[in-house]
Amino acid sequence: MLKEEELKKLDEILTKYRYNKASVIAIMQEVQKQYRYLPQDTLIYIAKSLGISKAKIYSVATFYENFSLKPKGKYVIKICNGTACHVRKSVPILDEFRNILGLSESKCTTDDMIFTVETVSCLGACGLAPVCTVNDIVHPSMTPEKAKNLIKKLKEETANENL
Repeated sequence: MLKEEELKKLDEILTKYRYNKASVIAIMQEVQKQYRYLPQDTLIYIAKSLGISKAKIYSVATFYENFSLKPKGKYVIKICNGTACHVRKSVPILDEFRNILGLSESKCTTDDMIFTVETVSCLGACGLAPVCTVNDIVHPSMTPEKAKNLIKKLKEETANENL
């Protein structure tokens, strides 16, 4: 069940796009930016508000790889596993992120909802391989040691925000 402030924010987003069905992807992108995923209640509300079926909105949410129906952490780390990155040893980098954060292939997000680690087919930065992104910021020439330092830095940033 959506809270009143959530409904207000959703209505602001829908109003911004004039409740236009053709803007469903942009609307969903804004909602995901707010929640870091697409909660079921928000999708149902959007579908009803736009006059489209729940099946249609779920088909959009599941078709595009950038949409997520599962909660993600504050920091979404994407490790490229494309050919250039794989050949330049992206797997040990992925293993290092997972080891440090206590994650696995089946568990992608930390319990505190701070980190999500995912692999992607390509980040489009082959010349900088191996690469990863943190919330879409590219980190080139990654190594397991750099991965360790990156996590340390992000943990420090989070701790400083909570002071």
